[in-house]
Amino acid sequence: MSIVTVQLGQCGNQIGHEVFNAICSDVHGAHGLCSKKENESYHDACKERFFSEEESEVPVARAVLVDMEPKVISQTLSIAARSGYWKYSDRSHFCQKQGSGNNWANGYSVHGPRHKEEIMNLVQKEAEKCDRLSGFFTIMSMAGGTGSGLGAFVTQCLRDAFPASFILNHVIWPYGTGEVIVQNYNSVLTLSHLYQSSDALLVHENDVIHKICAQLMNIKQISFRDVNQVIAHQLGSVFQPSYTAEGGLHYSRNPLGDLMETLVPHPEFKMLGLRNIPQMPENSLAYSTFSWPGLIKHLRQMLIANAKMEEGIDWQVRPPRLGSSIPSGHSTNKPLHFNTSIANLVILRGKDMHSVDLGSFRDPSLYTSWLNPQDAFNVWRTPRAFNKYEKSASLVSNSQFLLKPLDNVVGKAWNMFASKAYIHQYTKFGIEEEDFLDSFTALEQVISSYAIL
Repeated sequence: MSIVTVQLGQCGNQIGHEVFNAICSDVHGAHGLCSKKENESYHDACKERFFSEEESEVPVARAVLVDMEPKVISQTLSIAARSGYWKYSDRSHFCQKQGSGNNWANGYSVHGPRHKEEIMNLVQKEAEKCDRLSGFFTIMSMAGGTGSGLGAFVTQCLRDAFPASFILNHVIWPYGTGEVIVQNYNSVLTLSHLYQSSDALLVHENDVIHKICAQLMNIKQISFRDVNQVIAHQLGSVFQPSYTAEGGLHYSRNPLGDLMETLVPHPEFKMLGLRNIPQMPENSLAYSTFSWPGLIKHLRQMLIANAKMEEGIDWQVRPPRLGSSIPSGHSTNKPLHFNTSIANLVILRGKDMHSVDLGSFRDPSLYTSWLNPQDAFNVWRTPRAFNKYEKSASLVSNSQFLLKPLDNVVGKAWNMFASKAYIHQYTKFGIEEEDFLDSFTALEQVISSYAIL
């Protein structure tokens, strides 16, 4: 089944481009480390998922590009075409001249309704090219105006137009120090609206990826492109084909559906985080060896200590002892900084992946009490290596990982709102104080639901 990617705003378009690049370089790399037959079925599954074969010999990305200013889209189209490996369709982008001025209300209330028909026509055409549509993968930032405001509007339109399709929103969490003065307002409005219409939100925090670039990739002058390439690598490690069942004969047919079924057991809990190990500069790979037990041990500790990368993990954090817990709602005896999960998915790629023991992820003390640990943990595997890594593991987790950042964003936005700072910028486009209050209420509910796990 195929996924249609919708790239929104500058950030969404730049990351989307890197995602297709990462997928293509993975498919074209001669480093599959698996049989020819295995490699071919991997190729076919990947092509069906992300590309359509049109008249040209070059695969065409199943994507719609949307921005309110033309510069980024025209750059993205030409860089992709020049690569020679893949390209975007000439007829699946929409841009305007004026931008959204980092104002969520402008994107949501003005540009959205004004251009709805043209944007949705492009999406409809892409969807019709799919023999079987798995759903939509939108990529957007929360800080600006187009990705966030228009992104939230387009997500609602997708939900209305395709009620039976899955929608996964990939959201870029802004730098804590801030790029935009009103980024916390934009973030609160975006998250609360996406929570209503999306099936799940997959979140990457800019601060975390920046750290990975500095500490793991050893990049001295970090550019947006460096950050985007790390994000794209992590996304590829989840979305490239894998077997969802033990001894499966076919690659997962419905990538988005399988992801939701595994990780989102309840509509109140839709926040997904992603970790991928190992990550290192390409020139260090030749000098490194990895063992599965070592990778799995690190990945599990990253999960329970809520570490976002394999360096600087707090090894003191331990799961609570079962049987010692007070009835839920009074989880005061929970070890400090312990990150409780609702559901986890581990994806293993590379050689000897069948020999890996994942018993440590099935430990009931990692999970909330209302889900059977057998249902809460899943593993997908493929013997085919991913992007030059002989062995790699990804963890997609529905857990308390975002509690602190979410609480911070809501707190900062509330402090500004309480003093009515910049509210007039939103009311002039029709977003009233009531709308802000509704958004605050919705997110407070999400925070409290995750906090009492």
